[in-house]
Amino acid sequence: MVGWLCGRSDREPLIVEQSGDGPRTVSQIVASTSTVWLTLSGAGIPKAPSSDADDAPSTKQTLGCIMTLVTAPDASKSARRNELLALAAELFAERGLRATTVRDIADAAGILSGSLYHHFDSKESMVDEILRGFLDDLFGRYREIVGSGLSSRDTLEALVIASYESFDRFHAAVAIYQAEAKRLKDSERFAYIEEYNREFRELWHQVLTNGVKDGSFRPELDVELAYRFLRDTVWVAVRWYQPGGAITVENLAKQYLTIVLDGLTVSRTD
Repeated sequence: MVGWLCGRSDREPLIVEQSGDGPRTVSQIVASTSTVWLTLSGAGIPKAPSSDADDAPSTKQTLGCIMTLVTAPDASKSARRNELLALAAELFAERGLRATTVRDIADAAGILSGSLYHHFDSKESMVDEILRGFLDDLFGRYREIVGSGLSSRDTLEALVIASYESFDRFHAAVAIYQAEAKRLKDSERFAYIEEYNREFRELWHQVLTNGVKDGSFRPELDVELAYRFLRDTVWVAVRWYQPGGAITVENLAKQYLTIVLDGLTVSRTD
């Protein structure tokens, strides 16, 4: 589609299509462009509201516009970017963040270091994207589980299973998180790590507390100690668990839950 990419400093960019009646707004999207700057008398383009009469736009509002060919995102470039991110994650997990350089990642990918900057502006941005992807996905699943109305026992089981399933889906990211989160959380860029840590504690703590109250778990259970035990024993498994190995995530979760819940649940009678 050929059109105009128009915008004001206080407005979202608009894709405007040229028609016989003048420019017409198509959608508010961001597109890859081949550009030449010009100005366009924006008849038919919605004007930004203004409460200041002196600053009110004229009937024909002049906008800064770009003549552009709007194209779909390059699928091959996106795929290559994902490949590089996955490769970086493996190196970070294996060597540590400090020991892994941009050159290491580029060498492993068979490209020049400068080429990596076409996809990422820094090593930190790669780490950020890796961890955010993992944590956003994990906590999205946690929230769904907690909000699904399951019993306390079933909720705890589902949380453990979701945690172990992340080992397969985000194995390198989990390893990075386990090794580096304590140091990274003090950085402004990674402040969300501490926010997720607090949410994790509140969420799991509440499930255990509810379980004691409704009789699912032993009345004498020390909720804080149980929470710490669960937190540490679930996530430490990433150090030895290998995706595609003899032990599957399903097997791991089943065995872990059998061990833990036999010690937490009230004895059942026939």
